[in-house]
Amino acid sequence: MILKLNSKQSAKVRRLARRECCNCVDGNCLLLDGGEPCRCVQLISHYGIYCNYFRKAVLPAEKELYEEILQQNNL
Repeated sequence: MILKLNSKQSAKVRRLARRECCNCVDGNCLLLDGGEPCRCVQLISHYGIYCNYFRKAVLPAEKELYEEILQQNNL
């Protein structure tokens, strides 16, 4: 499931990914690393939340942003 974001939310999500996601190291995603560094999806995405780990484990920590995004996506 992809959660759509507006530009203000997108900036907050990117900051949250850099600051709180344990899989985001130096802008790369450890979960996608198959031997070569791979950019974090949430750092390059401007229109939605594409990472299931981020959506389930990181985003709920920011309750206001999480609720705002869920309401916007009719969830």
